[in-house]
Amino acid sequence: MRPSSGRLDQAELDELWDFADPAGSQRRLRAAAEAAADPIRAAELSTQIARAVGLQDRFDEAGSLLDAVQLDTVNAAEPVVAARLGLERGRLLNSAGRPEDAVPWFVDALTAAEGADAVFLAVDAAHMLAIADPQRSQQWTRRGLDLVDGSADPRVGRWRGALHNNLGWVLHDQSRFPDALTHFEAALDAYRATGTAEQVRIARWTVARGLRSVERLDEALVIQQDLKANGPPDVYVDEELAELRRLAEGRGDSVGPDPEGPA
Repeated sequence: MRPSSGRLDQAELDELWDFADPAGSQRRLRAAAEAAADPIRAAELSTQIARAVGLQDRFDEAGSLLDAVQLDTVNAAEPVVAARLGLERGRLLNSAGRPEDAVPWFVDALTAAEGADAVFLAVDAAHMLAIADPQRSQQWTRRGLDLVDGSADPRVGRWRGALHNNLGWVLHDQSRFPDALTHFEAALDAYRATGTAEQVRIARWTVARGLRSVERLDEALVIQQDLKANGPPDVYVDEELAELRRLAEGRGDSVGPDPEGPA
């Protein structure tokens, strides 16, 4: 097997990606791919171009880009390229509302990534499997967390919050509210350790939502009121506050004045 000397470094890829601006990311990724001297590196970048195109809802075009990578059988057989191909094929299918068809691609991606010792990609695959395969979400999340626990790479460690958050929502959708809250709280702890301020803010909102589901309304209200008083305007916070007040009033509780209402 040809050595993977041209493997794309995840830190470099972070610099090229802005998920809030997929069109801009596409341009940066294409420029990097055109400048790449190593064919493995160019193939990896091409899968990311396809991802950026897919995020613009141009699914057929994204699929064609992945077809072109796969046609180069030498590069496509490289484990790290195979992992990225599986991830992006799966993501396209999942985004198109076909999660059951996405699962085999994510499984292939996980196997290839572990074979390439590409732990970041392996955790990404496990995290996508937990979303696309909800019946085995706990199994896939545990697999991802085991990979995170075994890695000293801080970028790999940042997956911990997403893994707990996604499993929390799967459990919440199954009305397993106490279990969901446990994972929402674990996600908040993880984001406080390694995440951004915005990730912490969203995780706090999610914990409050979980508290509402287990009928701990007073605790949920404290968090949502703090988010409203100390953060930017947020319709989701406003909606939760309105629902919490409705529920509290329904059981005859006093919830105090709206912090931004009349004095």
